[in-house]
Amino acid sequence: MNTSSNSPFLKEMGITEWALRDAPASASTEQSAHEQAPIDQPPTDRNSLGIWWFFGNKPQGDAEVLFQNMIRVLGLNAQEWCWKNPAEKMNPLEIPQDGSPLVAIAFGASAAQKLSGERDALPQLRETVLAINAEAAEEIPLIATFELNQILSNPKDKALLWQDLLLAKSVLQNL
Repeated sequence: MNTSSNSPFLKEMGITEWALRDAPASASTEQSAHEQAPIDQPPTDRNSLGIWWFFGNKPQGDAEVLFQNMIRVLGLNAQEWCWKNPAEKMNPLEIPQDGSPLVAIAFGASAAQKLSGERDALPQLRETVLAINAEAAEEIPLIATFELNQILSNPKDKALLWQDLLLAKSVLQNL
């Protein structure tokens, strides 16, 4: 990861040092070349990690800035993520048919509870791979995390948000 261009985003999330684990040396040079490309262009020299679905209240203002910084740090382009409303019924046809792995992030306890059917509070739902209650052939992994506005009012929780995102990234890599 090109730490010089991403360090403000990592600092904002409470991350002081970033190093890829288990990454071959040749992959890091490939990745550095990709990171120099504009974010809104699809990557040309790497395979996508997968598709990210984000559920919850769509961020506005400072929460939107925080979310965009998260997208940049994760290295996602516009085709690799989307916002979904947790109140809408899940359509199995929305699941990528090309075999791309899919992970869902629920911002807040109510979104996580609605999607998973669990009744536990957010502290019990976090750090666990849940599944979306959907009428799909495959379960969609779901990671519960804090609402972005809560992160803005409690900046010390940014590191916990980052842990949740790393968990989601790990789930994608293992699908």
